[in-house]
Amino acid sequence: MPLNRRKFLEKSAVTGAGVALAGAVGAPGAEAAEARGGQRPAKRYAFTVMGTTDLHGNVFNWDYFTDKEFDDKAHNDVGLAKVSTLVNRVREEKGRRNTLLIDAGDTIQGTQLSYYYAKVDPITAEGGPVHPMAQAMNAMDYDAAALGNHEFNYGIPVLRKFEQQCRFPLLGANALDAKTLRPAFAPYSMHRLRTPFGRDVKVAVLGLTNPGIAIWDKANVQGKMTFPGLEEQAAKWVPKLRSMGADVVIVSAHSGSSGTSSYGDQLPYIENAAGLVAEQVPGIDAILVGHAHTEIPEYFVTNKETGKQVVLSEPLKWGQRLTLFDFELVWEKGCWKVDKVGAKVLNSNTVDEDPKITRLLSDEHEKVVAYVNQVIGTNAAEMTSAEAPYKDVPIIDLINHIQADTVKQALAGTEHAALPVLSQAACFSRSARIPAGEVTIRDVAGLYVFENTLEARLMTGAQMKAYLEFSANYFVQTAPGAPVDPAKLTNAGGTPDYNYDVVSGLSYEIDIAKPAGSRVTDVRFEGQPLADDARFVFAVNNYRANGGGNFPHVAAAPLLWSNSDEIRNTMIAWVTAKGAIDPAEFAAVDWRLTREGTPVF
Repeated sequence: MPLNRRKFLEKSAVTGAGVALAGAVGAPGAEAAEARGGQRPAKRYAFTVMGTTDLHGNVFNWDYFTDKEFDDKAHNDVGLAKVSTLVNRVREEKGRRNTLLIDAGDTIQGTQLSYYYAKVDPITAEGGPVHPMAQAMNAMDYDAAALGNHEFNYGIPVLRKFEQQCRFPLLGANALDAKTLRPAFAPYSMHRLRTPFGRDVKVAVLGLTNPGIAIWDKANVQGKMTFPGLEEQAAKWVPKLRSMGADVVIVSAHSGSSGTSSYGDQLPYIENAAGLVAEQVPGIDAILVGHAHTEIPEYFVTNKETGKQVVLSEPLKWGQRLTLFDFELVWEKGCWKVDKVGAKVLNSNTVDEDPKITRLLSDEHEKVVAYVNQVIGTNAAEMTSAEAPYKDVPIIDLINHIQADTVKQALAGTEHAALPVLSQAACFSRSARIPAGEVTIRDVAGLYVFENTLEARLMTGAQMKAYLEFSANYFVQTAPGAPVDPAKLTNAGGTPDYNYDVVSGLSYEIDIAKPAGSRVTDVRFEGQPLADDARFVFAVNNYRANGGGNFPHVAAAPLLWSNSDEIRNTMIAWVTAKGAIDPAEFAAVDWRLTREGTPVF
């Protein structure tokens, strides 16, 4: 869908440069400061900004992949229906007009509910449905939401339709039209909070998204949008917001706080830059952090220029937490000044789902449950991913088998048809399971929970060795003879499970007693030591191929073929066509963990 500058300017006049009235009287007792030395009491006002992030299509406290209520070891709950109950309580306590509700992105991808209304019954169809996340967030009266990188997974037309369906602005000051370099979405929104003292409080919300979109969703955004760094754009917009009379500036940033990047030097921008924004850009009072899927109730960063403390908070993903920024303002020299601001998170497992939200979307929920429970084949033996992070297990072999088979068929009759095909896969969920007997869509979809697509790249033996060595950084160095606890063996340096790749078509060992960088040994192809100059077709997901995880060589490798359909759909179609899964046809132990040549398991 082409970007329409006229429509954008018309909309920004309302949502960006305009005013969203949140009207309010002061919180009870807000003006009751004791007079000292005969002075009049200071005029004070308090308000609360609530924040969510990384909702990833979760409305209900439901796991569509297991077909039951969501639960984890910490007994967290998920979903906007739970968050809505928390929001209602805060509004009742603080006064509805003394609150704002914002989000930091990654809204329309992640569950089968969100997938269904992007692909199966798409919101972009003529007369199509309203996206469940738009329905729920509209009903909850969100005031603004920043764009996340996963907003672009289904393409710009789906995102634009979702934007049209929302009664609140989607913000992205660093999401620019590639041709004009002007904002493609509203950069900010401005909100007035009425006080008992005649002078409203003007609260600006600046939205920033992740520069990694240019890599991760290259197929959807290349030539259409560009995504400069967060610090650069915050430095441009924050002074403008202050000059427009903003008393309070809040940044909603789909960017973690660690200052790190998973895409290396492929872009001159930092992926997780929220902390750097707070440190480098003066004039910010608080930052709602997203993207990193971690819980940060309250974290202060000192701005280098002003010495002012900026508070950051990141609520846990999927609606498991709700951030509260509590602001206290004082009237000084003819304007409102932030006197104090703190943050905390509320846990959604402490409340019931809001029946208003569950009733609103019960039909959509039931449609998706019926869809994912369709039987598409049978399986000869149960497969699970419980041990996949540290053992070669059949359920991951299945992914690689399907990917390699798909690429071989795609390259048949081409100049590369005779080259052997290798494939990479990672454990996206340690709870994935394909039962023996009947297999449903949700069984297969639960194995591949991301919207990745499949590519074929040309790689050499030397490059594959480097790739495997980089992947082996995932393991914690464990001396020979030391006890091995699987729970403490993986995720070294905070590496997530999805950034540990196993490769089919080769056999190799990973010596966890050795330091990172020198662990992979005895790499073989068809029983022979792998030659550095050997050439292979590498079946790889688009996230990895475009630099996600910063694996070596693959992003620069020649592209031989790519597919626009999600790998998850490819797997569902493969099982449907075959009608039966038999692990005996593809399962093999191609890699193992060792210490000085002795297998760990």
